[in-house]
Amino acid sequence: MKKFFPTSGWSRRKLLQTAPALCATTLLPRDLFAAQANHPADTAKPFSTFTDIAASAGLTAKMYYGVPEAVTYIIEEMGGGCAFFDYDNDGWMDIFILGGRTLEAVPPDASNRLYKNNRNGTFKDVTKEAGLWDAGWAVGVCVGDYNNDGFEDLFLTYYGQNKLYRNNGNGTFTDVTEKAHLTHDTIRFGAGCTFIDYNRDGFLDLFVSNYVDIDMANALKPSLSVPNCNYEGVPVACGPKGLKAPQHFLYKNNGDGTFTDVSKESGIAAIKSSYGLTAVSFDIDEDGWPDLFVACDTTQSLLLLNNHDGTFREEGLMRGVAISPDGQEMAGMGIGVGDYDLDGHLDIVKTHFQLQAAGLYRNDGKGNFDDVAHEAGLAGERTYVSWGTGLVDLDNDGFPDIFWVTGNVYAEVERINPKFPYKGPRLLFRNRGNGTFARLGDEAGPGIGAHHVSRGCAFGDFDNDGDLDIVIMNQHEPPSLLRNDAPKENNWIKVRLEGTKSNRSAIGARVLVHYAGKVQAQSVMSQASYMSSNDPRLHFGLGKAVSADIEVIWPTGVTEKYPGQAANRLISILEGHGIVAGRPFQTL
Repeated sequence: MKKFFPTSGWSRRKLLQTAPALCATTLLPRDLFAAQANHPADTAKPFSTFTDIAASAGLTAKMYYGVPEAVTYIIEEMGGGCAFFDYDNDGWMDIFILGGRTLEAVPPDASNRLYKNNRNGTFKDVTKEAGLWDAGWAVGVCVGDYNNDGFEDLFLTYYGQNKLYRNNGNGTFTDVTEKAHLTHDTIRFGAGCTFIDYNRDGFLDLFVSNYVDIDMANALKPSLSVPNCNYEGVPVACGPKGLKAPQHFLYKNNGDGTFTDVSKESGIAAIKSSYGLTAVSFDIDEDGWPDLFVACDTTQSLLLLNNHDGTFREEGLMRGVAISPDGQEMAGMGIGVGDYDLDGHLDIVKTHFQLQAAGLYRNDGKGNFDDVAHEAGLAGERTYVSWGTGLVDLDNDGFPDIFWVTGNVYAEVERINPKFPYKGPRLLFRNRGNGTFARLGDEAGPGIGAHHVSRGCAFGDFDNDGDLDIVIMNQHEPPSLLRNDAPKENNWIKVRLEGTKSNRSAIGARVLVHYAGKVQAQSVMSQASYMSSNDPRLHFGLGKAVSADIEVIWPTGVTEKYPGQAANRLISILEGHGIVAGRPFQTL
């Protein structure tokens, strides 16, 4: 038991919270909550309609990732993410999709893809012109302006060598990985990443989570006779169980375009017990300093709290997010962050493997969490392997909803056991405004029920019409772009932040919006969903409210307030200067 407990900081309350979870595997049945039923939907109340317009919008490139027929190594299963970001600062969200290759070869059209928004509902593939053409085992993406020049940069994780692309401000990117001192000699399975200003010096530092230690040159292959190399009686790719858990890394931004590895000094290097996937950063305990949460596969997820002195402490177990309520180590995949119960504190939704319920973790405002998925009506859904997710308001009614994408990792298993389908639908749960959610299906449009093998998804308003659209990375086919047509009677407001003393991307800033007697919290983050990056413009549905009061807590700790802001517009706020003209915001 020694490995679970830190040397200090344990209150009687925390001990009482944690002890039952440690004993739960012997006291509670594994499927205690399996019979939880979904709450019925309120079909009388209009909701959004989602239509996949990827083909007509020009998102047509196939995203390779191994072959679906029979995966040999775990590397072929896990990628990749995607992003909404405005790379050319024209006020319209562009799209970036991560892809892979096959084991045998690199197909000539295999590459990550950058799609420029044409501002008319279509996109242009500008990958080659932008200098981003690359075929490898790309996994995750995080977005942030690491050099504070006003243009968003990209960091990509790979099986092999991660890459930092500097945005040159002229429509092109330069691979500056070596120049930034971010190369490494050994093979790593890079997974999650997030820019984070952990020391609050105004420069974005970088956290990278790694998945497993594996070298394909000597890795085991699927086998019925080898533990962790078969599933449901079918030989499948080995792992992650049975593979060594890797180290995770923290890099300090030196302010001159280079980074220094501070993993050891910060305490990050000592954490080698979990298979890291998606990494998010926000002020979890609301002490004014950015923290880290890492979804981990088949091991305890990690909650890394900032000690304000350049170091972090791991407290996932004692704060309720490391394992399931019945004491199981879960297959953590994606992370959504939002304020589902409108109490002004940032909650977490985390997706898991099939036969496991998603987690919905309610934050008490001090960084202590309760998994309320059962009470909220989410625990009954355990059919699919679930990945990218969001806790976002999709119908602008003022209550954040939950969405996630699905897709199995074992095509071989479905042929023998159809209860484990390879392709899966999108899952959408409407916030009913009382702490519970209702699952929606066909009534939310054809884009929801369509089956794919999906991984990352990102949320953003690509057509600037005041609702959140969704881009999805699908393996072995082109991406999906779900256009959201939200109820017109609901209002909304967007907040775009730009730091001056804080990092220019304002990553780590927390925003509270007050409307119609409610309050909702959001945070500017570099990565979320499943190793993806959302539109950095924070989007708040307001329901019938026609105005809102905005409160910004900047990464420096300074708070600014902007009361009485009219609805249905983008508000750009420059730290220390107030509301400014900002980038254009024009609808189609």
